[in-house]
Amino acid sequence: MQFLKTVEELENHYGTPGVASIRKVAQQLTPLYRKWIMTSRLCMVSTVGPEGTDGSPRGDDGPVVTELDPKTLAMPDWHGNNRIDTLRNIVRDPRISLMFLVPGSNNVVRVNGRAHVTVDDDLRAQFEFKGKQPRSVIVIEIHEVYSQCARALMRARTWSGEDESGTLPTVGEILAEQTDGAEGGERYDAEWGARAAKTMW
Repeated sequence: MQFLKTVEELENHYGTPGVASIRKVAQQLTPLYRKWIMTSRLCMVSTVGPEGTDGSPRGDDGPVVTELDPKTLAMPDWHGNNRIDTLRNIVRDPRISLMFLVPGSNNVVRVNGRAHVTVDDDLRAQFEFKGKQPRSVIVIEIHEVYSQCARALMRARTWSGEDESGTLPTVGEILAEQTDGAEGGERYDAEWGARAAKTMW
């Protein structure tokens, strides 16, 4: 198998990007990019650290981020599994990419920039929900924001309404597989719903 090894080889193979793909890039929130991002309740976060890369979904009951100013976003870090892979990466390498999705739209809006983790009391209090506050807040400095071509979600029929989840292994089954049956299984799956409901925020 032969691999492309230089940017020149890559560019020669693909040719020049479309004019629109360059012109749609902004360095801060514009009124329309703001409207799009503030409609999104689901964001895919990508970071990088010494051990490699990390991708993490972030979701909320309303906008997944808040605008602090046209060049700065804030994302609450709600209850999770305490692996803190994303946060661990950010404190060592601030590069971050965000991919905002909205149900029903095949378009995606992307933000690239630098991030910082804060436990500032006033900022955490801005996100209080049902009497609870996030453990920390990720503050993102926007370097560029742009829309992504819709073809990927169209090919995948992402919002077609198809439910293929019944063909998937459960997390309990995966955990049992990884621990030779020592953990996970049907009991883990049966208890997960109640546990998640108590620790959602």
